[in-house]
Formats: sequence, structure tokens, C-alpha cells
Amino acid sequence: MSNLYFWFFALLGGMLPYWSLYLEARGFGYLQIATLMASIQLTKIVAPSVWGWLGDRSGQRVRLVRVGAIGGALCFAGVFLEPGFSGLLLAMLAFTFFWNAILPLYEVITLRTLGPERDRYGKVRLWGSVGFIGAVALVGAVLERVPVSALPWLLLPVFAGIALSTFLVPAERGERRRSLPAGSLGRVLWQRAVLAFFLMNFLLQVSHGPYYTFFSIHLERHGYGKFSIGLLWSLGVLAEIALFLVMHRLQRHLSLRRIALGALLLTALRWGMIADLTGGLALLLLAQLLHAASYGALHALSVQYIHGYFGQAHHGQGQALYSGLSFGAGGAVGAWMSGLLVEYLGTGAAFWGGAVAATLALLVAWWGIRAPAESR
Repeated sequence: MSNLYFWFFALLGGMLPYWSLYLEARGFGYLQIATLMASIQLTKIVAPSVWGWLGDRSGQRVRLVRVGAIGGALCFAGVFLEPGFSGLLLAMLAFTFFWNAILPLYEVITLRTLGPERDRYGKVRLWGSVGFIGAVALVGAVLERVPVSALPWLLLPVFAGIALSTFLVPAERGERRRSLPAGSLGRVLWQRAVLAFFLMNFLLQVSHGPYYTFFSIHLERHGYGKFSIGLLWSLGVLAEIALFLVMHRLQRHLSLRRIALGALLLTALRWGMIADLTGGLALLLLAQLLHAASYGALHALSVQYIHGYFGQAHHGQGQALYSGLSFGAGGAVGAWMSGLLVEYLGTGAAFWGGAVAATLALLVAWWGIRAPAESR
């Protein structure tokens, strides 16, 4: 199960920290960079729902994961033509439509395989973090010696790894979802705790917009080299790995609500530290360690939250909604808003905007987050 996580997040690690630097080197402006980076998130609004619906209806999630991996690699090839803004945007939208099919479908496969041992999810998922760190460090080291324009070529072996790893996943029997009573999904969605959960995650990902779009540019402006930038990204993911390893223990002593509130408070603190204290290395290192809270804790809780509220019948659709409304809509809005703030006020202002969004997410969680029901 861990093999595909490794390669999927290796691609994210090789691309996400350096893609904005690649776009800047190509001569795109900040609003154009924000739009192109938002395209990575934008297709998550539609793609996971489409692929999740197909997975629920056909039961052929493994085959769909393979289609996503191969289709994504073929569409990414358009980047090598070095098109202008419109052409690159089209290539990125096509690539991410397929690529964003992989993770939501595979999360369902993983949780169903684990069955009653769902608390082992963190240990399986941490291999994705290992892949991310390895790619960040390796690509960052190479980019110290070659132009950043070579980045797409450095990603080719990772695409191959993703495609090959999908064929190591055993095929499913193809059981179709049974027909359900009319309105059963609606009854799940209109619960106060579920509405609060989705709004909290939307605002959380809005707050991450400056980080995923302009963190590397922000660091470069403060004198950090590409290898150092890669190490700082890796530190955040190392903290995430440590959190995944102990998450099951935290859940034995703290409620979901308390963990969510604490993590959101630390997230707001993190963005404020990056906004104004980037010049102090010790404080920047501390801010990166808080990635364990802003991503690790909240994502691990969210996966189990979906499993608890949506159950077997709507698991695929619940995972798709989570991906689409939070990482998709929230990530895209966060990227565009950060682009506007950077264009007119600078990168520091964008991170303060992220702190405000995280604070709003904290208030929403305080209002509505409650522990999910047992898996149905």
C-alpha cells in the first residue's frame, strides 16, 4: 500500500517547492504564477467528484487509479513544448484532472484494506512523506547545479514510478455500490458537524495558499538558496512524519475537537511567524515544525472524520467532497488571494492573510466540530 504513496508525494515534493521558481524564471508575473499554481488545486473541485462517483459506481478503483497515473503523465508532456501562459494553463489543467484522481481513490482503497485497523493509516501514509522529502532534497541539490528550467525533465522518473506502482496494487473484484435510499447523502451533509468540517477545511486550505504558492519565492527574497529552500520544505514534512507516528496515541488521550482546535491555533501562529520572522533561522525552523499541526494532524483527523460520517455507502463521495472543497476550492482561492497580496503588498502580507484565514477556521471549528460516529 505504501509504494504508491511514496511515488505520488515524490512528484509533489519535486514540483511544489520549485514550480513557482520555474514559472518566475519563465518570466510570468505574480498573478500569472498564482493562477498557474492554483490550477494544481482547481481541478480538485471537479475531478475527485467525477472519479469518486465512477469508483463508487463501478467498484474498479484500482483501474481508475491506473488511468489517472498514465493520463496525467501524458498531459504533463505538454509542458515540454514551453507554451505561453494560456497553453501552460491548459496543460496544467489537463494534467491535474487526471493526477487528482489518484489520491482520493487510493485513500478509499487503503482504508478498506486496513479495515478495523484504521489507526495504522498514519504509518502507511508516512511513506508518502518519505517520498516527498527525498524528492525535495534531491531536486533542490540538482537545481543548485543546473538551471531551474530543467525542472520538468527532473520529474520524468517520478512519473514513471507512479505509473509502475499502480500496477503493483492488486485489482479489485469490481463490486458495485448498492442502491441507496433517496436523500441519504443529503442527510449526512446537512448535519451541523459535517458543514463545520467542510467550512473549516476550506478556510484551512485558503490559509495554505501563500505557503504552497509563494513560500519558495519568499525564502529566496530573504537570501536562501534552492538547496536550503528544499531542506526547509523537508523539515516541515519530517515533522508531519513524526506526527503520523504518534497520532494514534494522541487520539487515545485527546478528543478530535481538542486536537483540531489546537492544530488550528498553531497554524495561525505559524503563518504569522513566516510573515515577519523569516530572517531569524531558529524561528523559521520552529514555524516549519508546526507543519505537523497545520497539515499532519488535521489531515489525519479529516480522513477518519469522513470515514466515520460517510460510511461505506458514500465513502468515495465524501472523500471527493473533502478534496474538492478544501484542497480544490480552498487551495485555489488561497493561491489567487495570495497572488493579489504579493502583487500589491508583498509576500509577508500574503502570509498574514493566511493567519487570518486560519483564525476564521478556528472559530468555525469551535462552533461546530464534533467527533464523528462510528463507521457504518
